[in-house]
Formats: sequence, structure tokens, C-alpha cells
Amino acid sequence: MVSKDFFLALDELEREKRIKKSVFIEALETALVIAYKKHTGTSKAIDVKLLPERNTIKIYAYQTVVEQVEEKETQISLEDARLINRKYKIGDTVSEEISARDFGRIAAQTAKQVIMQKLREVEGELAYSELSQKEDELVTCVVRRLEGKNVYVEINKLEAVLMPQDQAPNDKFSVGDKIKVFVKKIKTGPKGPQIIVSRTVAGFVKRLFEIEVPEIAAGLVQIKAIVREAGYRTKMAVYSEDKDIDAVGACVGNRGMRVNAIVSELGGEKIDIIHWCPDILEFIARALSPAKVVMVQVNDEEKTAKAVVMDDMLSLAIGKDGQNARLAARLTGWKIDVKPYSSLMKEEAEETVESEAEAEAVQTAPAPTVDLDADTDLFDEDLGDLE
Repeated sequence: MVSKDFFLALDELEREKRIKKSVFIEALETALVIAYKKHTGTSKAIDVKLLPERNTIKIYAYQTVVEQVEEKETQISLEDARLINRKYKIGDTVSEEISARDFGRIAAQTAKQVIMQKLREVEGELAYSELSQKEDELVTCVVRRLEGKNVYVEINKLEAVLMPQDQAPNDKFSVGDKIKVFVKKIKTGPKGPQIIVSRTVAGFVKRLFEIEVPEIAAGLVQIKAIVREAGYRTKMAVYSEDKDIDAVGACVGNRGMRVNAIVSELGGEKIDIIHWCPDILEFIARALSPAKVVMVQVNDEEKTAKAVVMDDMLSLAIGKDGQNARLAARLTGWKIDVKPYSSLMKEEAEETVESEAEAEAVQTAPAPTVDLDADTDLFDEDLGDLE
């Protein structure tokens, strides 16, 4: 009923798809039992066996040996069983091979359906297994469809969704586009694996630099901190223990080739790359780049800082809608208050005036007086007592 070519096809699937032939055979045997019962209308206990070594299929009906038969389809009396073989006893199973010559067409259709379904399932499981190891990694995928503001992409034959909040303001997509995404989260759901990808997280830019800059991939340059407002600006602090390596220069590349490639991928987003420094005063000053900082004062207990810039640098230090200062605060982990130099001078001048006023008040204050008569009386009273 089953040809040799059928089993050869299973061997081919095992080689090409890395799916064991036994997986298909097990699924086929279960499906063929259901198909046979539906085809014949029998309620007997049926078992189907595929025999690759003989290139054939066998169908068996089973009955359990009992003292008193209650269900003829699935039970047989001890007396009848011993007519077949005298060794049977209560509880044994009597099997009978069934001829299924008219079942060939149904079996072939069922086999095709089961193999295709099992192939999709197993391929999905393998793809999910491979992709689950790529969480927090960068992958290249293909845009398959657009539904509203959601973009559905295909990764290793699995579908992932790029939701609106994970798309940068300057991202534009068309069906068939090949795009890079950051695998944000993978979880299993009732309808299979759910894969959430993103192009807005800071990790997306970090992975781009790891790909573009060999020194980062080799561990010679470290990304100490990175923050981002997708579509607008990224700030990244880098460091190298090797004094011969310019960490910022490595990220920028010759004539800006490396960083420009990443800016292009991000649709023109600005990227500030600064040297990381263990000295928090210097690190805060650098974090406010491209503005030049004159002075930084910090409060270690409250983890707050005051950064002073020249007046013409104030708008640059703060940035549009406070973006530059906000990103600097996130990069350093300190609350930063940006002040203009003129404001600092004014505060110092006011403090000087207050100090001088206080000093003058001390100098002009009246000296304390003593009532001598009253004190004399007291002395007299004391002397009187001594007499």
C-alpha cells in the first residue's frame, strides 16, 4: 500500500530539514488510525504500523481477553481467544491484521497532509529554538505585510511584529524591504511563538556599533553607557584600557565612515560619542557635548550636579526641548542643572554683597553696656553679709 519511494522521501526530508524520520512516522501512524476509523466507521481498537525496512504499512485490530464480553468491538471471551491460541489468558490482547487495500487512496492523502503539517510544526520549533538564542541581538529580516501601524516581518520563517512604539519617527517601510531589527522579546503564546522586535531601543544602536567597529567586537573598545531618543539623538560613552587606542576615533572611523554608516541606518539620527571617564566631574562635562562646560559642581549625597557653560553655549547644552541635558543626565545617572556663566557671576556677586553687609553689620553694632550702680549695690550687699 506504501511504495518504496514514500520512505525514500522521508529519508530525504531527514537530510534536508534535519527532522528525524521517526518524527514523521509517529505522526503518520497516529493520523492513519484516525483516518482508518473514519473511513470504515469501525469502533475497534486500531493500530497502524509503518515498516520502513519492508516499505509497507500494516493495520491491526485489537481485542482484550475478558471473562464476559460487554463490547464486541474491543473485547473477546477467553473461550474464543483460546480457539486462536491456547496460551491466551484474561487481560491479554489479541491482534488481527486487517486488509486495507481500499484504504490506499485515503492513506496517501492523509500522509501528505500530516507530513506537510508536521514539517511546518517542526520547522517552526527549530526556528524558534534558534531564534530564542538571539534575544537582545540584531537580526536582518524581511517585511512581509503592513497592517495599520504594525509592521510584520519574517525571521527564519517565523513572524515577528514591529509595533508603532518600536519604530523610529523617520522609519519608512514597504513590503519586501530587508531591514535590521533588535530582538526585544520572545515568548510562547496560544498561537505559537510571539516575537517582538524594535528599532528604537538603545541596544539597537549598540549592536550596530558592534557590527561596524571591529575594536568593539574584539573587546578592545568598551561601550560603557548608551542612551537614546530614537530618531533624534544617541549619546554613547566608550572606553579602552589600551592607551594606544582612541576609543572615540575607532567608533567614528576614517573620515567618519563607520559612524556615518550607522547614522544612515538610523535615518540621519545624531550620535554623540564621548570618552568615558571615572571622574564624575569630567564625565558630566563630556556628557553635555557638543557644548563646552566651564565648571561642574556636584552634591554626592543627592547625586545632583550643576554644570556651568558660557552664555552662548546654554541653548546647545540644554538642547531642543531639553533633550541634550536630559540624555546627559541619563548617560551619567546624575541629575544635571545647566547654568549660564553670567548667572554664576551674578550669584557670586550677590553672595559677596551679602557677606560684606554682614561684616559691616558686625562692625557697627553697639557694644554691650554694664549698669555699674546696680553692680555696686550687689557688691555692697555681698560685703554686708561678710561683715
